[in-house]
Amino acid sequence: MPICAPSVPDSHMAPLMLALALIGAAPGQAREAQSADEGTSAMERLREANASAPSAAHAGPDAIPTPSPALKRRAFEAMRKRQVDPRMEAQARAAQIQAANALAAEQQAMSARLHQALGLAPPDGAPSPEPATSKTPVKAWVPLLFASSSMPIETLRTYAGQLERVGGVIAFRGVPGGLTKIGPMAELTARMLRVDPGCEGPACTMRGVQVVIDPILFRQHGIARVPALAMVPGDPTQPYCEREDETAPRTAHLVLGDAALSGLLDEYARLGGKEEVRDASARLAGR
Repeated sequence: MPICAPSVPDSHMAPLMLALALIGAAPGQAREAQSADEGTSAMERLREANASAPSAAHAGPDAIPTPSPALKRRAFEAMRKRQVDPRMEAQARAAQIQAANALAAEQQAMSARLHQALGLAPPDGAPSPEPATSKTPVKAWVPLLFASSSMPIETLRTYAGQLERVGGVIAFRGVPGGLTKIGPMAELTARMLRVDPGCEGPACTMRGVQVVIDPILFRQHGIARVPALAMVPGDPTQPYCEREDETAPRTAHLVLGDAALSGLLDEYARLGGKEEVRDASARLAGR
C-alpha cells in the first residue's frame, strides 16, 4: 500500500513561493541599487570638477593658457632685467650688412645676365665698349627726338644713326604692353641701336645713343604725333630730382614730320631756332 504525504493546498503554497522568491531576489536588487548610487556619485564628482575648472573643458593640445597677472608681472620684470651682450649685437649687425651686400650683388648679377640675354651687353669675358661720352656741354641744346614703338624699325634705325653723330636722345612715351612687359621694349631698343642689323647675340656693337622712357617729357611738350624734334637745354636723361627747373619750357619750337634729321633741324632753324641747332647741324654735316 503506497505511502503518500498529505498534500498541501495551493492556497497555502502561494505565500511560501512568494517569500522564497523575495528572499532570492534581494541580493541582486541590492547590488543594482549600490551600482546606481556609485554612478550617480561619480557623475556628481565630474560635474563639480567641470564647474571648478571651466577652461579645462575647452582646453586642447593647441590651446594657449592664459597667464595670471603675477606670471605676466614676472615676465615683464625679467625682460627689463635682460642684459644686452655687445658681442651678439655686433654679430647681428654684421650679419645684416653681409646679407644686404649679398642681395645687392645677386641683383646686379641678375641684371647683367638679363642685359646679356637681351643683347644689350657683351658676354662675360668680352671687352666692354667704351662708354659714349657726349661732347655737348651741360647747358648746350640737345636734339630730342620723340618716337614710338609703332614706327618702322628702319626709320628708328636711321634716326639712331643720325642722332649718334649729334649727341641726340630718343624718347618713348611708354613700354609696349605696359611696364610689366619690359622684354619687347628691350628687344626693340637692341634692334634699333645695333650697328649691324644682321647681328644677333650680346656681342653686337651698339650705337652710342641714349634712349629714355619718359611720359612726362611728352606731356610737358604736348606731343600728340611722332616723330617730333625738340631742342632742349641741358641733359634730358637726368633724373627729375637732379634737374634744375621742372616747369620751364623745354623748347621754343617743335618740328613734326617724318623727315631726315637734317631736314628737321633746318625747319627748326627756319622757325627761329638757328642758335639752338647751329652746333647739331655742323656736326651732322661733318664740319
